[in-house]
Amino acid sequence: MNMRLTATPETCYWGYLDSNLPTVMHVDSGTEITIEAVTHHSGDAPDLLMDDGVRAIWDGIAVAERGPGPHILTGPIHVTNAEPGDTLRVEILSMKPRFAHGSNFAGNWGLFYKEFDKERVTIYELLDPPADGSFPSKARPVFGFDFKRLETTNVPGIVTPPDPGSRQPFSRAVEVAVRPHLGIMGVAPDGGRMSSTPPGVFGGNVDNWRFGPGAVVHYPVFNPGAGFYVGDPHFAQGDGEICGTAIEASLDVTLRLSLVNDVSASSPLLLTESQWYTHGFGDQLDEAMKMAADLALRLLVDRGGFTLDEAYSLASVAVDLGVTQVVDGIVGCHAAIPRSLVG
Repeated sequence: MNMRLTATPETCYWGYLDSNLPTVMHVDSGTEITIEAVTHHSGDAPDLLMDDGVRAIWDGIAVAERGPGPHILTGPIHVTNAEPGDTLRVEILSMKPRFAHGSNFAGNWGLFYKEFDKERVTIYELLDPPADGSFPSKARPVFGFDFKRLETTNVPGIVTPPDPGSRQPFSRAVEVAVRPHLGIMGVAPDGGRMSSTPPGVFGGNVDNWRFGPGAVVHYPVFNPGAGFYVGDPHFAQGDGEICGTAIEASLDVTLRLSLVNDVSASSPLLLTESQWYTHGFGDQLDEAMKMAADLALRLLVDRGGFTLDEAYSLASVAVDLGVTQVVDGIVGCHAAIPRSLVG
């Protein structure tokens, strides 16, 4: 049986992770769930990105209850018998867009904010969405406008009333690949409340565009019940996410949650059709890259059966290191290990 978790003011929390939050759903290991994930950028174009359900979250969660991070998270979900030290497997089965549009926001936390000295919204549209409601392969930028509601964005959930006169059409027709995924997914962290913005070994705002349909992600469990949540849904993102955001857009994700003992994870561990991905985090890229590489070596040794010397050589010639994102305060890197090496 597939369960459904609707995003409402009672099932969402805004801007933080907390192991002490009340559970909104209990599931057994192996349960399939469809979860509504709502973008915190719905207010950038409310005529295109909001419906009654989304507006209810804005109306039902007071500004004083939002923060310190910007993201709307759905959950937490309690997984029966999950205990600290366990591994939670999340199989992402499918995703469907809630709306045909999404917002890219060049924010004050972006890589070149000082050079641009402004914040800007660019609205994207899905092209030729299939009749079954699933994702198409392409999207296009439609229009943009400079964000002027505040001096800088420092209050979560600002709504910009539609103003056709300020919406500047994109200068020429161009298409981008659609890569639907969850920017935030994970388990309740150890140690109480923290901002939704930085990623960590618990998951959180990892912002890896590969966390989409067909992917399998493993998380270490830190608290009884795991406390699983999703948020920060995206239509597309590039490695780096340099202007500050992806195409932020609400979607529904169907996934399966299972406790497993065939994989051990100490940080989010992603499995795709062809590769394993380890993830590293740090204040600087060097620190994040070294963590991702170290976890890749461990995977080659523990799962691949290689000696450490062999793993070090293989990692240098067959493992691809990349930058996941550079805009979440704590930056992220990933290492891609071919499945042919570790199974």
